[in-house]
Amino acid sequence: MTKLGVIADDFTGATDIASFMVNAGWKVVLFNGVPSEAFDAQDTDAIVIALKSRSIPVNEAVELSLSASAWLQAQGCQRQLFKYCSTFDSTAQGNIGPVTDALMKFLNTPATLVCPAVPDNGRTIVHGHLFVKGELLNESGMEHHPVTPMKHSSLKKLMEAQSVGLCGMINLDKVKNHPDELAREIETQLANKARYFIFDVLDNQDLLTVARVTAHFPLVTGAAGLGYAIAALDEHRALSGKQAMHIDARGASVVLSGSCSAMTNQQVDFYQQRASSLALDVEKIIQDPAYLEFVSQWVIAHASDHLAPMVYATQPPQIIELIQKHYGAEYISDRIETFFSSLAKSLTRAGFNKFIVAGGETSGAVTQGLNIEGMVIGEPVAPGVPWTQVLNKQQWVILKSGNFGSQDFFQKAQEHYHE
Repeated sequence: MTKLGVIADDFTGATDIASFMVNAGWKVVLFNGVPSEAFDAQDTDAIVIALKSRSIPVNEAVELSLSASAWLQAQGCQRQLFKYCSTFDSTAQGNIGPVTDALMKFLNTPATLVCPAVPDNGRTIVHGHLFVKGELLNESGMEHHPVTPMKHSSLKKLMEAQSVGLCGMINLDKVKNHPDELAREIETQLANKARYFIFDVLDNQDLLTVARVTAHFPLVTGAAGLGYAIAALDEHRALSGKQAMHIDARGASVVLSGSCSAMTNQQVDFYQQRASSLALDVEKIIQDPAYLEFVSQWVIAHASDHLAPMVYATQPPQIIELIQKHYGAEYISDRIETFFSSLAKSLTRAGFNKFIVAGGETSGAVTQGLNIEGMVIGEPVAPGVPWTQVLNKQQWVILKSGNFGSQDFFQKAQEHYHE
C-alpha cells in the first residue's frame, strides 16, 4: 500500500517535494493533474499529483483538490499531504486555508499540521513567524509578489485569516528540548479548540521531530521539507541508491523564465550576461498575433549557442506594478502563461527537447503546452529542483520555483547533460 499521497498546488511544488522524497530513499511517481485511470502503486512509496490550484478561484481550487484526494484514497494511500510553497503563497481569501479545510472535512480529521519549513532552503519558523534565509517573510521580497504578496510573517495570522479554525502554537524550546511532551501538548491544544498546529522549526532535526509526533495525522500540510522528513522516518525505505538520470545533450535546450521573485531576477541578470536573452514585450503578447512566431524563430536561431537561449518575462517589482495597473494582474498573468505554453509547444515541433523553466505558474503553463502526463524524478540541480524525464519520451524538463536555486542556476542545470 502506498504510504503517502501528495496534492501539490503547482507544478514546481510537485517536483520539489518529489525530489526531496526521492533523496530520502522513496520511490515516487508524479502525475500532471488527476489521472483518469487507476494506477498500480504496488512498488511506489508516494504518489504526487501536480495541480494548478494556487491562484485560481477558491471554489475551483477546492474542487480540484478534493478530486485529487479521492483518487489518491482510491489508490490506497495511507495518508495525504497537501503541499504548498515554502513561502506560504496565498491571500486572505486562500487558497491554502479553504483547501486545507475541505480536505480535513473529506478525510474526517479534526486537526492537521501547517509546516512550510524547509531548513535546507533557508525556510525556518521561529515564534510562529516564517523566515526566508534569515529575513522575515514579509521583508524577503515576497511582499512584492505580483499575485500573492505576503504582507505578514506570522503563520497564525496568515492561516486564520483564510480558514475556519484556530492555530495551536508549539515553540522551539518544546520541539528541541521536550519532544516527549509534544503528544500531550497536542492533546491539550486540541481540547482548547486548536485545529491547525504550527511548530517552530529551525533545522532538519526539528522537522523530523515534528513529522514523528504528527505521524498519526491522516492529513498534514506543508512544503517539501515535510515530505523529506516523513520519508526519512520510514525504516523500510529503499536503500539501493539513486540512479543518475541520463539527460541527452543531443537536441536543443531553452530557458523560459516567468517568475518575478527576487532570486529569479538575480538568476536572469546573471544568465543574460552569458547567454542570448530575449525579454518578452507584454504589449506585443497582447496585441500582436505574429509575436509568437517571432519569438519562436529567435529561439531557433540561437539553438546551437553554447548556452541555451533564454526568453523571460521576469521583471523588477516596480515594472510589474505598472503593467498590472494598466491591464490588470490576472489578465496579464493569464496572457503570459498562455504565451509560454504556446511557445513550448512550438519549440517542441522545432526539435527542442530540454526545457529549463522558472516559476510555478510558468511551469504549469509549459507542462500543459508540452502535454506532459507524468514524470520520472531525477537528480537535483538545487535542493528540491530536480531534472525530470517525461514519461515514455526523450524529453527532459526542470521546473524551478521562483525563489529556489543559486544565482548561476540556469547554467548549472546544463552541466548535467551527457554526450
